[in-house]
Amino acid sequence: MNSKKITINDVARLSGVSKRTISRVINNSPKVGEKTRERVQKIIDELNYSPNPQARGLAARRSYLLGMIYDNPDALYINDVQRGVLSVCREFGYELVVHPCDMKADNLIIEAVGFVNRSKLDGVIILPPISENNDLAGALGKANFNYVRLASIALDSADHVVISNERAAAAAMAEYLVKLGHTRIGYIAGPKGMKSTRERLEGFCDALEKHGCKPARDMLARGAYTFESGMECTHTLLENPNPPTAIFASNDEMAVGAINAAREMGLKVPDDLSVAGFDDSMLASRIMPALTTIRRPVREMARLATTKLIAAIDGRHEDAHAGNMLVPELVTRNSTRSID
Repeated sequence: MNSKKITINDVARLSGVSKRTISRVINNSPKVGEKTRERVQKIIDELNYSPNPQARGLAARRSYLLGMIYDNPDALYINDVQRGVLSVCREFGYELVVHPCDMKADNLIIEAVGFVNRSKLDGVIILPPISENNDLAGALGKANFNYVRLASIALDSADHVVISNERAAAAAMAEYLVKLGHTRIGYIAGPKGMKSTRERLEGFCDALEKHGCKPARDMLARGAYTFESGMECTHTLLENPNPPTAIFASNDEMAVGAINAAREMGLKVPDDLSVAGFDDSMLASRIMPALTTIRRPVREMARLATTKLIAAIDGRHEDAHAGNMLVPELVTRNSTRSID
């Protein structure tokens, strides 16, 4: 058996092209014609050639490492983002390095920029709520780092942000609950200071007012995007002398907390109380009853952000500026019902 290690020279000889062209194919460079790319890739596959990662990085003057910066208590959301990012990383031969931060830390910008430098990253994806920090984005841009932010509004130019229209999504949920006959609808908001919190709350309130159901102050509670805060807020809302017939929690973890709190208080969902969430995380379809929610295209956003980032790294600026808005959708399940 021939145990000779296959080299780039072997691939170049059999393909009839230069080593530079082989490198461009391996690095997904746009400077290679499609027929040439297919011919070279076929030889690479037949020979089972795998370039040395360090040599590949040196040849392309990059590390083939992308970073992800986050401070988000929702583990399910982080998991979905990572899956989306990694699906594109595998396609283009990149690895992912994750870095949790404290968004309230005084040295957040120094720490984040230091992480990018130390890890020799080619680019970084920034998750909400840290993505809402314009000073951080400015520092990365000033240092000529490639970055893309995930957000609920247009915080940046199209090549630097991927947006989910969460105001419209929250409005759609409010309209759905009103059509079911609910007029006393409790709302569990997210933490103060987050743009997603404001977008979802304002979308919800605007839709209620449009249908003549002005949101009452005693129907609003402030959560923290956690299961425990969902339970606590639900107890507060249901202890009201005139309690809600439906509760819309601004993420699924709080909605599951709301269902649990309702059960503790002897209420059945949806017979006695309708409950809805936001995100369509793995929890939503696995709890009983299955949760009516807003399907936020988290993995699609992560994939698009990663694709944009790699396009910027490759110098494909037109692709980096391509569409950046994704629209969430209403998913109706068994946790809500119409009232008589």
